[in-house]
Amino acid sequence: MASIYNLFVINKSGGLIFYKDYGSTGRLDTNDSLRLASLWHSMHAISIQLSPTLGCTGIEVLEADTFDLHCFQSLTGTKLFVASEPGAAGVTALLKTIYELYADYVLKNPFYEVEMPIRCELFELNLLQAIRKDKYSVGNR
Repeated sequence: MASIYNLFVINKSGGLIFYKDYGSTGRLDTNDSLRLASLWHSMHAISIQLSPTLGCTGIEVLEADTFDLHCFQSLTGTKLFVASEPGAAGVTALLKTIYELYADYVLKNPFYEVEMPIRCELFELNLLQAIRKDKYSVGNR
């Protein structure tokens, strides 16, 4: 069963606009989450410049001993990344689902200002449902 530890949404300028913990493993305090988001944004940008491959879009997965970081970058430059258990399956599809929820519930919200922190109850509710659904569907594959 795949387990998502944290979700980060970073705007195109590298600012953390959304962070959520999903589980007891890997909890970060506010400063650590800001540092990790900033570090990921910088590493992602540098990897695009240093890649010997033309058309490289940056780091998609960073695998460590105790966690994996999976990243999805939209065409607008917004990055979503999750920390998950090592070897978790279906995380790329989950990130695309999360981006769809972001587009539906955040960007279409008339009260949301682009590039500002996300404060949308419907987004968080549907996000939790998508992560729970994915967690159990991945475990049953």
